[in-house]
Amino acid sequence: MKKLYYISNILLLVVLVVLGSCKRNETVARTEKATPKKTIEYKKPESSISFHFVKTKQWLDSIKSDSTKLDIAYAVNRTDKANFAKMDSVVIPSDLSGDLVYYLPFPLHVSALEDVSKVLIFSYPTQTFAAYENGELVYTGPTNMGRKKDQTPTGLFFTNWKAEKTTSTFNDEWDLKWNFNIENKLGVGFHQYELPGYPASHSCLRLLEKDAKYLYKWADEWILKDAENVKVKGTPVIVFGSYNFDGPKPWFELVNDPKALNISESELETQVQPFVQKILENQKVRDTEKQTAAL
Repeated sequence: MKKLYYISNILLLVVLVVLGSCKRNETVARTEKATPKKTIEYKKPESSISFHFVKTKQWLDSIKSDSTKLDIAYAVNRTDKANFAKMDSVVIPSDLSGDLVYYLPFPLHVSALEDVSKVLIFSYPTQTFAAYENGELVYTGPTNMGRKKDQTPTGLFFTNWKAEKTTSTFNDEWDLKWNFNIENKLGVGFHQYELPGYPASHSCLRLLEKDAKYLYKWADEWILKDAENVKVKGTPVIVFGSYNFDGPKPWFELVNDPKALNISESELETQVQPFVQKILENQKVRDTEKQTAAL
């Protein structure tokens, strides 16, 4: 009986230790989940932003090749260096002291995306893109999407394969640098190419070279099961909205209203919410695959 008494006490002690450990782990898990992720500290402009038209050549002469100011000006006008110089007039912010995120329309944080490790979003109406990690904006820039007769498809996609340099399926004389495919059958992807300052592509999403290189490294490729089947999809890509091809360039409106193109957090949540569950399902599969590969 005494032996049985000691055994029962030992078993009770073991159970209490296990329960205590589980409780501590549960508490830690709750604490980690409750702890907000560190946000990126962006530099705000020194004063409130307004926009105005200027003569391109005069403005270029006045800033003396300031690369930071030029990057903001290119992005605001949705164009690149070569095409910017060809424009007679351009839209310029009154204060160029802040980081680029304050001159483009995407919100810095989106609560609906906090559980999503990575997502890339393209806005057709504003011709801009944004990369988010767990709801925090980590990168943004301009894009020129599909022209009127070859519009970029909208909805949810996932990055597939990538290539530092590939040939366009539309014209074999066009070389596409830092290309990341998002629709294999249609041949749609994002890549570096000329940005004339309006939707001009044959359905692809054109980018500045520095932006294309960033996304090329940032996004994940698909994982294939075999030559015919996909095991795990890549990084989610959401394309939304429509462009008024018959009207003036939307960013011209910034001169009258500096917030004319702003995308609010609630508006963006409306756009992404229908896809979040599918994104999380693929994310879980990818995480499981990573864990298996690490064993």
